[in-house]
Amino acid sequence: MSETKEFQAVLQVIVSRLAQLIAKEINISHKDALERLYSSKLYEKLEQEETKVWHLSVPTLYSLYVEEQETGKIKFPEEA
Repeated sequence: MSETKEFQAVLQVIVSRLAQLIAKEINISHKDALERLYSSKLYEKLEQEETKVWHLSVPTLYSLYVEEQETGKIKFPEEA
């Protein structure tokens, strides 16, 4: 499997889990959670392999998502 395909596979799992958490925490459908996630700055960074944002845990990504929704900004942890 090429690195790009591998990254896409990992990204799909992360996005799915993150959307599930968003849906559960703010009580919306999985589809709505995905739509919100896809239109976020966080997702923009997440889909760029070189940013390494996808290395972060799903709970950490969720807190970054919430921060973006509340403030319009994301402050990534140093290790990202």
